[in-house]
Amino acid sequence: MSRLVAFAAIQGGYNIVSKVEGKYQKALQTFDADTKVGFPNTAYFLPVIYSLTGIKVETLEDIKKPLDFARGLLPPHVKGANHLPYLGPLLDAGMAALFAFEIEEALRYLNEPDFYLHAEEIDEDAGKIWLGAADDTVFRKRGVEFVDGSAPGFAAIVGSAPTPEIAKEIVEEYQRRSLYIFLAANQNGTTVAEQLLEAGVQIGWNTRIVPFGPEISGAIFALGFANRAAMAFGGVQPGDYKSMLLYNKDRIYAFVNALGDVNAEWAAAAAGAINWGFPTIADTDIPEVLPTGICTYEHVVANVAHSDMVQKSVEIRGLKTQVSTIEIPCAFGPAYEGERVRGGDLYAQMGGGKTQATELVKMAEMNEIEDGKVVVDGPDITDVKEGETMPLGIYVQVAGREMQTDFEPILERQIHHLINYIQGIMHIGQRDIAWIRVSKAAIEKGFTLKDIGVVLHAKFHQDFGKILDKVQVTLITDKKKVDELTKTARAEYKMRDERVEKMTDEDVEIYYSCTLCQSFAPSHVCSVSPERTGLCGAYNWMDCKASFEINPTGPNQPIEKGECVDPVLGQWKGVNEFVYKASRGNVTHYNFYSMVQDPMTTCGCCECIAAMLPSCNGVMTVHRDYMGETPCGMKFTTLAGVMGGGASSPGFVGHSKFNITQGKFIKGDGGLLRMVWMPKSLKDEIRDRLLKAGERLGVPDLIDRIADETVGLTEEEILPFLQEKDHPALKMDPLIG
Repeated sequence: MSRLVAFAAIQGGYNIVSKVEGKYQKALQTFDADTKVGFPNTAYFLPVIYSLTGIKVETLEDIKKPLDFARGLLPPHVKGANHLPYLGPLLDAGMAALFAFEIEEALRYLNEPDFYLHAEEIDEDAGKIWLGAADDTVFRKRGVEFVDGSAPGFAAIVGSAPTPEIAKEIVEEYQRRSLYIFLAANQNGTTVAEQLLEAGVQIGWNTRIVPFGPEISGAIFALGFANRAAMAFGGVQPGDYKSMLLYNKDRIYAFVNALGDVNAEWAAAAAGAINWGFPTIADTDIPEVLPTGICTYEHVVANVAHSDMVQKSVEIRGLKTQVSTIEIPCAFGPAYEGERVRGGDLYAQMGGGKTQATELVKMAEMNEIEDGKVVVDGPDITDVKEGETMPLGIYVQVAGREMQTDFEPILERQIHHLINYIQGIMHIGQRDIAWIRVSKAAIEKGFTLKDIGVVLHAKFHQDFGKILDKVQVTLITDKKKVDELTKTARAEYKMRDERVEKMTDEDVEIYYSCTLCQSFAPSHVCSVSPERTGLCGAYNWMDCKASFEINPTGPNQPIEKGECVDPVLGQWKGVNEFVYKASRGNVTHYNFYSMVQDPMTTCGCCECIAAMLPSCNGVMTVHRDYMGETPCGMKFTTLAGVMGGGASSPGFVGHSKFNITQGKFIKGDGGLLRMVWMPKSLKDEIRDRLLKAGERLGVPDLIDRIADETVGLTEEEILPFLQEKDHPALKMDPLIG
């Protein structure tokens, strides 16, 4: 390691800390010491500082301690000719710089509260393109993708490319590999974010291209995101810096691309990232740090050609990615799933209330269909004028020796994601309420409806090859034929729904595990039964059954439930044995139907969290999209942080939205009749199911007896309402015996 590297990084650390100390003193002269500081709508204080040191920064006065800590980390300056090439001083200087960066950004939020846009998407028309720290709603939503593997890692790009075209090529190649791209810092008066906009590329969380900030300090938001993931999903405790850094090295596959001249501050930031095991790959001729030790392979690699940047980066990080090659004129990959086709970009659309758009997957006999056959029955999209609408029926016939009718809805559900993976195409909804919007850019590249069929055929074979031998796709645009397909499809939907709704836990002897989230929460084991869907909301019993059939060595394994230990609480000997083994001995048992007594473990991916409200003799639940306070005294983000790391937490439990109205929901604690509070938005979302559940339980107006935030945010505030409505929970046995 050269003396020049050490000199630049250490000097950069001193420069950054000194600069931020000056900004802090100025803030103390402007604001009271007890002024609140932090990143809006986050539960992790200043997450890098909090996660590594345990220091909670809540007020301006609180900043002094971590800032002094950063100053104390700075090593002696490099002097003389006999430099000792140790990484240690660089790592300390880099960490000091990153702590200072986080404080600098907290001060920016204080001084310029409107500088960052608090949203998933940018507002280019208003000139707001910098998103700053992800709030907890965005973080929870996007963090799940790092759990289930749909996002294998992220590239943190600082600076700018020589041209917008080069920036676009690099970023789109990362998108094709399904990575997130986090952007910060400027070079020569511009940034990669601005270059992408100039090149016509959509940026924002929805396209996995996240413009954090225009200065190098904005890179701290990427590291904060990684550390929040470790705390929220992995159960790493604040202050356990060793576990935190090792977790990131082993589980968060990230790296830095430095585009442009690397100054001392950039060098300090790169040195800081090495602590996480995140290497830096640069396009300029800077001194390299090649020996292994902290990062998986090299630490700093220089002079990489832009055409080799992506491949070299994933290689150095040790990241395995796949690029799906599908013969269509548009780019394809998960990174395009959140892309929007807005009015000015729109060429034509189908469904969305303007026309009928229906999707149906049906099993066929092997001799009835031809593999790879794609038929467009009616006018193609290129036959309509710009701005027009047309009906659409997507009818997919599948055949295979291992195919079962139970798998039809699982395959059908993939249509939404797979169409969205096509660049320039937006898909919303499913079944008979689909909505597809096609952009002008896609048409200019040569997109036709047949390309939808090509994608579905290729991806069904790629993802479900173990159960499928043939896939044939028919795309119908003739209105009469679309209406006929819709009538057939609705009858199929009804039959499927009734079948799932009628299943009970007693009907089967096999449950299924889901250990997808163990990459973040190692001791969490989700057990899925017919009446207890996965707490993330993405998996029900049939989904897991199909997943096991498709991938027998995957995360959804069969569990023989065995002897029933407690039918009321929902505990079985076979499940306990499986959970003990799958949690590596950390969890000996849990109950399916109780949140009071040994509830199921919870990870940070849960859709909802239920909590006891003892004064009301009931329970509440809150979903992740609700940002407000709750009667248990904690927001969703706080609840998830407290019990979302794979622990069994009596008095709390994670669950899906669908599970609320399933027959066995907290049956051991009194069931749904215990529910006394939930956010209004959640009540509205599941209203029809709540009404049916109330009728089933003999309280048809149960939904109207459940309080929400319009009634109150504390137990004291909602109790009179519950008494007035004669809520059944008030007459039940005490929740806590």
